[in-house]
Amino acid sequence: MMRKNITNLIIVFFLLIGMSTVYAQDKYGTEPEKCKNNLSLFHESVKGKNFTDAYEYWLWCFENCPKGSKLIYSDGLKIANDKYEKGEKEAAGKLIDDIYTQRIHHFPSNLGKVYSDWAISLEKRGASKEKVFEKLEAGFKADPSGLSIKNMAKYFQEVTNRNKDTDAQKVFDTYDDVLEAVNVKIGKLTKELDKINAKDSTGQKLTSKEKRKQKNNAINLRGLGQAEGALDQILGEVATCERLIPLYKKGLDAHRTDGKWLKRAVSRLHHKECTEDALYPTMVEAYVNADPSPEAYIFYAGILEKRGEKRKALEYRNKAVDLESDPYKKADYLYKIARTMYGSQARKYARRALKHRPSMGSAYLLIARLYAKSANNCGTDEFSKRMVYVAAANKARRAKAVDPSIASTANRYIKSYSASMPSKKLKFTLGVKSGTPHKIGCWIGETVRVP
Repeated sequence: MMRKNITNLIIVFFLLIGMSTVYAQDKYGTEPEKCKNNLSLFHESVKGKNFTDAYEYWLWCFENCPKGSKLIYSDGLKIANDKYEKGEKEAAGKLIDDIYTQRIHHFPSNLGKVYSDWAISLEKRGASKEKVFEKLEAGFKADPSGLSIKNMAKYFQEVTNRNKDTDAQKVFDTYDDVLEAVNVKIGKLTKELDKINAKDSTGQKLTSKEKRKQKNNAINLRGLGQAEGALDQILGEVATCERLIPLYKKGLDAHRTDGKWLKRAVSRLHHKECTEDALYPTMVEAYVNADPSPEAYIFYAGILEKRGEKRKALEYRNKAVDLESDPYKKADYLYKIARTMYGSQARKYARRALKHRPSMGSAYLLIARLYAKSANNCGTDEFSKRMVYVAAANKARRAKAVDPSIASTANRYIKSYSASMPSKKLKFTLGVKSGTPHKIGCWIGETVRVP
């Protein structure tokens, strides 16, 4: 029996060895050693920008072991683009397209970005608008969040141009898909940045990779922060209340149990301020019934508040917070509650939002606005009133520091509040020195330093 078991183990061992050999041959072609060697040779040449030396080794791998490594495609594009820049326009252009085609066939991952990059390449090479749009559409269908910010807007603009007079619903659906993709990007980059910033704030040394990611994420978040405004500008002429209300009235019966459709319709009516029509509360109630979710409760709370049922509205908003498991979404709901309140209660909910999402710059800006509005109430004389603006500016600066996506808005707040701080003349007259601590009274209760 023992001999038989040993024999079986030996058979299994050799089967595994055989399978791994077959897999290696499949990945590296019929000449795996040559493939690995050429991969190394062309990659080293590309790193040194010796594209001419790299070409023959690269071409052999491209033709004989196309599954060997993604480097065949990333480095291949560098080699082909070098040829294109040196004047081999037609041949290099065809090679670039072949590289993208084979990359998608052999490594069908991250396709949103791959198609987006291909579209950029085609546009640079003077391809027709139709060819560029074809790649953008393929990328959008594969993964909308993979498209660059510029290409998202470009794709949406073209969809709008093609459908605004014949299929407004397609325009709206595409807008929602693009905006969701933007928010996915923002969420991903923000979480990465939060993690790095948390490490940085404790005094731990960041790696060069982390420093690079910290810088790049901040730049990308600033761009993404402006994306919604650009998309809204494109959508503006299509998404009017005059178009939306008849469209949603017509579609409501067919979609009364479709949570996704109702969510998007309610969001758009709210965003476009088409809430005075009787259709809006009807759709919100349908949304709550079809999908009793945290987001639905937030919209329903708005309806309740408008009806004067403020206590019940707060109850539904708190219910949304309690039901939500995602800390970033929970922060959004807490922030929305904060916006419906005043003074210390508003600040309390804004601070709760910041506990779940420390990089929520909009919550800091809300606190800044609350402080600025209380300047006359929380100061007893000109100096103490103006010192409230110091606290407001501090919050705006904090918003900018933690959330690069709202930097331009934060800068406007900082400029405005800084103009209302105590002047040099006032400080001189009162004999107050810069850097002196000052306690702000009433509900603010914060100590700041004289600027």
